[in-house]
Amino acid sequence: MTRILLTGIHGQLGWELMRTLPPLGEVIGCDRQALDLARPESLRAALETHRPDIIVNPAAYTAVDQAEREPERAMAINATAPALLAEEARRLGALLIHYSTDYVFDGTKAGAYVETDATCPLNVYGASKHAGEQAIMASGCRHLIFRVSWLYGRRGKNFLLTMLRLAQERDELAVVADQIGAPTWSRMIAETTALALARYRGQQGLYHLTAAGETSWHGFAERILSLAYARGLIGKCPPVRRLASADYPTAARRPANSRLDCTRLREDFGLVPVPWETQLELCLAM
Repeated sequence: MTRILLTGIHGQLGWELMRTLPPLGEVIGCDRQALDLARPESLRAALETHRPDIIVNPAAYTAVDQAEREPERAMAINATAPALLAEEARRLGALLIHYSTDYVFDGTKAGAYVETDATCPLNVYGASKHAGEQAIMASGCRHLIFRVSWLYGRRGKNFLLTMLRLAQERDELAVVADQIGAPTWSRMIAETTALALARYRGQQGLYHLTAAGETSWHGFAERILSLAYARGLIGKCPPVRRLASADYPTAARRPANSRLDCTRLREDFGLVPVPWETQLELCLAM
């Protein structure tokens, strides 16, 4: 039976993957105690013990603003650890599946980014994830790197849960309206990963994996609140005021355009992204 080692099983994506991957083989789920990406010796020991056929790595340092204050830790987890995973994957002959981010781009392109577009991260988080990508591609291991964007779900810390909480606490919300992207449900990422693995025939490299369509954070917030109110998940639906990024300064700069073109995913795996509106409806129906 195929042995699949999965990192970060308590994260919002890792939790979903723990439930979508079992039909494909024996899943060995590792939390931070079993495999800590910040400790190389922990990583090597786990891989030597389990000797997996497939390594799936959703674990990452994802605190975008905090990364500006902890660049060494962000690089250790998002760049050094994936490099070690790739090195071990090559030694074992394993396939490495890794997740990256739209934040590898600076957001200045007019249209959706394709995998071959030049990268130019605006912040430490994006730079650390880009370094992880580069290390994996240079390692010579078999790999699939999925760039995802605007991840959310019903677990962990994310924009959806923040909006649901704030809607109960405030009479008005204010959300950035000049950053555009595709909100993507973590469960859809996990299900698409499982389908890609089931259809794997030696494909390799970078793939963009997001929901179809686009909106702003403001548009996403409005849709969250209207659907949640209609479903009785929140007791009121406060208005959402538009903000410019300049009016909401953060430690880390964000790209204004986070749109990713998923054509390559469709061409190589036959997988067509689900519209972001549909994903949100399904998530809130849970």
